[in-house]
Amino acid sequence: MARLLQAPPKFHSSEWHVANKMQCASTESQKSSSERLVAESQRLVDEIEKTTQKTQSSVNKKIEQRLEEIKFWKQELDNKLEQLVNETEVLLTFKIRLEKALESCKEPLIVSQKCLLNRQRRAGTDLVHDEVEQELVKEAGVLQGVIALLERTLEQTNEQIRLNRSTKYNLEMDVKDKFTALTIDNYCASLTNNTPEVRYTDKTVEIEGNFVSPEDWLYFSNINVEKADKQRNNSRALRVLIDSILSQAVNDMCKQYEMVNIAFRNRVKEVRDAKHKLETLLAVVMKEAASQEMNIVALKKAIADKEGPVKVAQTRLEARNHRPGVELCYDTVQYRLTSEVQEITNNIQRLKDTLALAEKELKGLRRRQLSLEEEIQIKADTLYIDEVLCKPMRESVCINNF
Repeated sequence: MARLLQAPPKFHSSEWHVANKMQCASTESQKSSSERLVAESQRLVDEIEKTTQKTQSSVNKKIEQRLEEIKFWKQELDNKLEQLVNETEVLLTFKIRLEKALESCKEPLIVSQKCLLNRQRRAGTDLVHDEVEQELVKEAGVLQGVIALLERTLEQTNEQIRLNRSTKYNLEMDVKDKFTALTIDNYCASLTNNTPEVRYTDKTVEIEGNFVSPEDWLYFSNINVEKADKQRNNSRALRVLIDSILSQAVNDMCKQYEMVNIAFRNRVKEVRDAKHKLETLLAVVMKEAASQEMNIVALKKAIADKEGPVKVAQTRLEARNHRPGVELCYDTVQYRLTSEVQEITNNIQRLKDTLALAEKELKGLRRRQLSLEEEIQIKADTLYIDEVLCKPMRESVCINNF
């Protein structure tokens, strides 16, 4: 108990002074440390502020640069898109020209084939593989070749239009993405430290797997531009080819069309000349047949005229054969009567032989007349086919520039 009530130990005066000095020294040290920290903190704040401002300014500049880059590529893509759209529109007009050209080739081909079918109706020796038929076959071949070429070119044009539209879609998607990126970066450029909607967000600095490198980004747009240029150049080249094909097709068709017409004109003239010559021969044959008929009539009359004299001579001989006795003498009268009968009989036979020959010749002339009339009718039918059936059809054909 006495120990519990014992007073605490007392310090010496020197210890008290030391303790006060230590407190002063410790306080002064703490104050100096605090002042240094305040100064360091201010310096750090100033440094970080400058760094932050510099970094933010650099980011702002990068955003501006990025905006310019995006604007450049968007403008480039817009230009390529516009060029490709215009080129596709022009190519569509060329497609229409091809379709009209194909349609225009059908009528001439039908006419050419009908002419060939009509000319199969020619008869006799007129059913000949003449120059007209040769040129018509060539014309049909030219038209079929042109149609096949135009069909292939139309397929190629449709494929090029499809490629143009596919490239156009890729450009539109790229432009759309560029516009979205431009909108976002413009929004980012407009943000400041005092903008109300700025906020903290989590995990924004993490790089996700779907990020692409600037090189890949540039490569992607560059590829779209190159594809657009390629398809536009292909489309232009195709248009030049179409122009050349259409021009050559018209030239070939017109040339062969004229060749057929020339062959028709020559053939019609040739057939008409042949028909005229046959008609002249027919007139000669008919005239000769009429002459031969008159000759036959004259021969028959001559034979009939000899009946009287031969009957008289034979009657005289018959009567003189009844003379009696020695009066039945073979005198000069008997001799002359006998020779007269033989002479007249021989002459009648000669007339009959000549009549037979004349009748045979008349039959030959009649057969020749029928043959000539048949051949003239064949020529007339041929002229009808070429001039009445084929010529008007061909005149209805109109071959214009496609």
